[in-house]
Amino acid sequence: MVNTINRRDFIKTTAVAGTATTMAGSLLAYPSQKRVKMAVIGTGLRGQWVLSLAAKYPEVDIPAICDIDETMLAAALKILKEAGKPEPRVYRRGDEDFRRMISTEDLDGVYIATPWHWHHPMAVAAMKNGMQVGTEVPAALTVEECWDLVRTSEQTGMNCMIMENVCYRRDIMAILNMVQQGLFGELLHCQGGYQHDLRHVKFNNGEQAYGGGVEFGEKGFSEARWRTQHSVDRNGDLYPTHGLGPISPMLGINRGNRMVRLTSTASQARGLHQYIVDKGGSEHPNTEVEFKCGDIVTTVIKCANGQSIVLSHDTNNPRPYSLNFRVQGTQGIWQKDARSLYIEGLSDQPHRWEDEAPYLEEFDHPLWQRFEENAVGAGHGGMDYFIVRAMIETFKGAPPVIDVYDAVSMSVVSALSEQSITQGSAPIDIPDFTRGKWRTNVSIFGLSDRL
Repeated sequence: MVNTINRRDFIKTTAVAGTATTMAGSLLAYPSQKRVKMAVIGTGLRGQWVLSLAAKYPEVDIPAICDIDETMLAAALKILKEAGKPEPRVYRRGDEDFRRMISTEDLDGVYIATPWHWHHPMAVAAMKNGMQVGTEVPAALTVEECWDLVRTSEQTGMNCMIMENVCYRRDIMAILNMVQQGLFGELLHCQGGYQHDLRHVKFNNGEQAYGGGVEFGEKGFSEARWRTQHSVDRNGDLYPTHGLGPISPMLGINRGNRMVRLTSTASQARGLHQYIVDKGGSEHPNTEVEFKCGDIVTTVIKCANGQSIVLSHDTNNPRPYSLNFRVQGTQGIWQKDARSLYIEGLSDQPHRWEDEAPYLEEFDHPLWQRFEENAVGAGHGGMDYFIVRAMIETFKGAPPVIDVYDAVSMSVVSALSEQSITQGSAPIDIPDFTRGKWRTNVSIFGLSDRL
């Protein structure tokens, strides 16, 4: 049982106990009803879902969409019609037709949900044409692409927000609330990762979509057309943002703290080959494919303020879903997979784990308390509501709470982890994309109604 009286006494004596009051007070201003015009590049399954959420906003106009897949375009047009939106202009003349859309349309913002290697060039093109950007993860694949996003955003004054929805997971935001109120003391160590069996996503075809099959590339369906090739060509943490994004505000990354170096280690690559053998037989042509990406990639990051971070990437073998979250400080620890925590001075018994549930309920984030009804049915446990709403507010002109510096600091881990593994798990310096501004930047995530 949670010791409520002791906890309240503890909060009163905590140095940052005023955070909750400040946070609640900042939620009084309602978001702007200013009309906004946005376009969507990439109308695949993820793009369709975000399109359906954005279309629910009466002040959002969607005059244009862009894709090269006629099936996906048809589905997107149906979504807009059912939402009562006017039929948009469709840009479909090949991979580069997004440039024609961007140069032709009068838009406030562009949402990007394409294969990963297109995120950077599309974001840069949109910003150079005076448009705000919301891009799915990762924002870029190389260090130079990350710098290009930063330079373009700074030169144009346009924002590039990364759509890292896990930052808004309800339990994560409750833990963030506890961190900001000082219940964990000074943070020492955090963990996160992407531990998700994606074999059925990486191998499928039109007839067996998400139900088996061992085709990818040109014969694949949806993500299997492009995502699997990354595991063929690259060895590193291919998808770090779901683990790193949510713990970044807790650690003050880019706002009083930054990541300074990392090392990465990869296991052998076995899972995808075995899946082909199991599903397609030992004679299937894809059994000859050599996969470069190790099944388990572990990355250790050192922060300027002393904290350590461990990230894990594990998508090619049978396992339950887990983002492997752990938050540990001088006063307590939370481990998501165990659904438990311990706060010294608050937990009933020393050295004994407590159920997380009462704490998550008591420290439920004010944003979730305010917008819970809106988030129902919005996808991924409701967190998609928050990330889409934050993007729309950015398109209206509000500074993003997950900005271009966050986008590149989350994304660059992929490229740097590849470098480290190639060099025998050598330490690799992480660029300071803020050029020193991290020392004075103020924390904003979860502290305003802009989300």
